[in-house]
Amino acid sequence: MAGGDSSDRSLEYTPTWALAAVCFFFISISIILEQSIHLLTKWLKRHRKNALFDAVEKLKSELMLLGFLSLLLAVTQDRISKICIPVDAANVMLPCRKSTNNHGAAPSVDSCSSEGKVALVTQDGLHQLHIFIFALAVMQIVYCVLTLALGRAKMSRWEAWEKETQTTEYQVANDPNRFRFTRQTTFGRRHMSSCTGTPFQLWIKCFFRQFFHSVAKVDYLTLRHGFISAHLSASNNFDFRKYIQRTLEEDFKQVVGISPLMWFLVVILMLVDVYGWHVFLWVSCIPLLVVLVLGAKLEVIVARMALQIKDQNSVIKGTPLVRPNDSLFWFGHPGFVLTLIHYTLFVNAFELAFFIWVTIQFGFNSCYHEHTAIIVIRIVLAVTVQVLCSYITLPLYALVTQMGSNFRSKVLEEQIANIIRQWHAEVRERRKKQELFIPSPARKSLSTEWSPRRSSTSAHGVSSFQRPRYMRSDSINKGKIVELGERSDQIVVLKEEAAAGSSRRPSRAVVLELPTARRQ
Repeated sequence: MAGGDSSDRSLEYTPTWALAAVCFFFISISIILEQSIHLLTKWLKRHRKNALFDAVEKLKSELMLLGFLSLLLAVTQDRISKICIPVDAANVMLPCRKSTNNHGAAPSVDSCSSEGKVALVTQDGLHQLHIFIFALAVMQIVYCVLTLALGRAKMSRWEAWEKETQTTEYQVANDPNRFRFTRQTTFGRRHMSSCTGTPFQLWIKCFFRQFFHSVAKVDYLTLRHGFISAHLSASNNFDFRKYIQRTLEEDFKQVVGISPLMWFLVVILMLVDVYGWHVFLWVSCIPLLVVLVLGAKLEVIVARMALQIKDQNSVIKGTPLVRPNDSLFWFGHPGFVLTLIHYTLFVNAFELAFFIWVTIQFGFNSCYHEHTAIIVIRIVLAVTVQVLCSYITLPLYALVTQMGSNFRSKVLEEQIANIIRQWHAEVRERRKKQELFIPSPARKSLSTEWSPRRSSTSAHGVSSFQRPRYMRSDSINKGKIVELGERSDQIVVLKEEAAAGSSRRPSRAVVLELPTARRQ
């Protein structure tokens, strides 16, 4: 057999050991990946990371979508490659200049060449497209995880600020009975300067502020105070930093996925990738522009909340109180900021995925890398967007978007569940202590005394009963339910008699038994 014929060898003439080795390799990789995801979900469930658990579930759905797409491409690539189009249509909107040297496959192999046409997409082209889609999905997931990890690393110093709110020095410095001029506060000196007279000056100041101390300590403490005053009780025990982390985990499950509109955006970007247009150079500038404008907008929101305090009162009492409001955000919707971040990350992930795919498939000498300066600019812009989005935009988004009118009560489900479990444990302890003070003979006699009168068994075999009468007794009206018995038909009522000027009498337990219908 000639050496060139080995590429066309089918499974009929493939050694069984080679086939078994390849199958074993891919099956092992798939099982390892599936078990890794399963262990990750179990760990998230055990540690009650519900938002991240939902994100992993969405990731699994994205992987299932990729698997289904891969299956469709594998099944239909033979039929798609047999779709023929005219030669003139095949030479329109090419991503690379057509070379005079033909290094492709022989024309006789193509079934459309006999008709004077060319294939819509060759099998090699479908295989390369398959790899690109997989690279795009993986890069989107990696990019979102990396952005969240770097952003949370930047927000790690907020933990020290949160602990400071529990100290005596903080409570003394923010005494609610202390009067101060608004401009004399640290928050006022930061935002109420002479450069905020016009909206243009305010935007210019906030645009450059995002690069230097984008989230200051005074901003965090002031916005924390405004959030607690607007949505919670006036207590310093609320962990605002942990609440922000939970909201980020909730948002992560939305950012990690690829929506149908994003897939259509990929189709449009692939459509306009025409030689000489340099569309991807301009597309790489869009994420940078969006990140810079978004960071400036978030800084403007904080500055406008400070200016509102200045317009309302020149003298404040205690800590400056900002008032959360949806009208400060674009279109009155704080969630629109997350949508912009989502699309920005996706477009940037598309840039990196496309660069990696072209380099692997066609090498550095391909027409996609014809202009080295453009390639360097695109890579620099992609890395810059990654840094800005992780260290500036994401912390600002996590803090400032809490100043909306609505309160995310869903992220407190874990904390509420812990409070309920703690309350349940305390109730059980109180029940055990109360049972020690209730004598068992009295419980039995009173149980018999207060039992309702049961009537005789009816003909159908079900015993009927009369409802207990409501007794107009002061001892019952003054009763207080202190225990629920193990059975659902018993209620222990503790009688409390405390006449004015008289000594307390020992409490007496009363048991009400609610009869249940018994079947024969």
